[in-house]
This record gives sequence, C-alpha cells and structure tokens, in this order.
Amino acid sequence: MAEYLIYFNQQWVGDHSEEWFRERGPKAMKVIEEMKDAGVYVLAGGLEEDVDDAFSADATSGTVVVTDGPFIETKEYLGGLTVIEVPDDDAAKMWAGKVAEACGWPQEVRRFKPQGQP
Repeated sequence: MAEYLIYFNQQWVGDHSEEWFRERGPKAMKVIEEMKDAGVYVLAGGLEEDVDDAFSADATSGTVVVTDGPFIETKEYLGGLTVIEVPDDDAAKMWAGKVAEACGWPQEVRRFKPQGQP
C-alpha cells in the first residue's frame, strides 16, 4: 500500500455562485465517506483561503525563524488536500477522479515517498 496526496490550488476552483458551492459540499462529503468505507481514507480538508493568516517556519540559517504570512508571495496557493492509502496508481487515479468530480475542479495527485527514503 502507498500513500497519495490529492490536492488543488485555490486558483483552480474558479468563480461560482454560493449556491454552486453549497451543492458541492454534500458531494465531496459523500466521496470522503466512500473512502472511509473502503478503508483508504487517511485525512482530508480544505484550507483557510486568507493566506495572510498563514505563518512560516524557516531553519535554513541555522536558527528557526517564524514569520507571519506565506513563505513566499505567489499567485497560487494550496486550497485543500486529501491523503489516501491505496495499492497502486490506478486506485489513486480512480479516487482523484471522484474527488475532482465531486468538487468540480481539477485535482493533482502525487505519491508519497516510502517511509525512511530520503
């Protein structure tokens, strides 16, 4: 079994009405419940949209420095994520498709390196 990250950047969501977003919530929750029932769910969640509320920790100087705001200013930022544990890429693709369909916007998928690998 391998863990996969399914995620989206906030900018991929697009402009939609509040009603459209309200319709998406139950669809997304149904997929999460389906993942739990299948035993592949690890965690999932949407992130706060205001990146000004983010903070960063950087130890590259040899001393940990924590600052307010994102680490770098960028036009795109992470909007939400799901972590699943499945046997292979095909299963990860299937779940990513279900998430994309439920949410109504694209999802990217990346496999985690096995534990203990650099």
